[in-house]
Amino acid sequence: MDLPPDLLLHIAIGFAAQLIDGALGMAYGVTASSLLLGMGVSPVVSSATVHAAECFTTGVSAASHHAFGNIDRKLFRRLLLPGMLGAGVGAYLLSAIDGAVLKPWIAGYLLLMGVVILFKSFRELVPREVSAHVSTLGFFGALFDAVGGGGWGPIVTSNLLARGHALHLTVGSVSAVEFFVTMTASAVFLATLGTDHLGIVLGLALGGVVAAPLGAWLVRFVKPRVLMPIVGLLVIVVSVRTLHLSFAG
Repeated sequence: MDLPPDLLLHIAIGFAAQLIDGALGMAYGVTASSLLLGMGVSPVVSSATVHAAECFTTGVSAASHHAFGNIDRKLFRRLLLPGMLGAGVGAYLLSAIDGAVLKPWIAGYLLLMGVVILFKSFRELVPREVSAHVSTLGFFGALFDAVGGGGWGPIVTSNLLARGHALHLTVGSVSAVEFFVTMTASAVFLATLGTDHLGIVLGLALGGVVAAPLGAWLVRFVKPRVLMPIVGLLVIVVSVRTLHLSFAG
């Protein structure tokens, strides 16, 4: 396998993306997918490459969140199987349809969720256990993630935080389930696409693996009133950018 000439850039992007993802529970896929799409990689190969890299980063992230006590086991179990099923279906569908068609709809939903989270960040946040519609959320979050090359964190984490679930448990649990979601999607992509772009996967994975423990540690010490506005603004910015690119193209 020939190493890409911009391997160090890929490592740096993987590090930054995973640091954000580990601390906020989102944005690795969005950041990495944007990079690959900007390089001219097709949406299906972009999603496959990002999920392949995430097999390594999310594994380390899940272990780190478990070590720091950030995982709600009940929430983890409710998201696990629906998330794996949604990832498998989404990866299979992407080989037959253009994932770009769905992006404006996903971005519109994420924009709304970002506004809700930003609004809630200025109110007293009372942590509570979220139990309703968790399985449905996990399925569609993973489905859109596989089709769009990213979105598991923004969809699932944003929804749970907006409904009041404890921040560090939400980020830790969603990040832990993401390992199994990415493994499922990657298995389907491997069966349908083969092993292209492994050089890019290497760079993203190396940077992400280094950053994963740091992100899991960071989420324990950042106060919700500081982190919530960042989450909301991040989702809003990413969603607006996605909408702009969708309609501009």
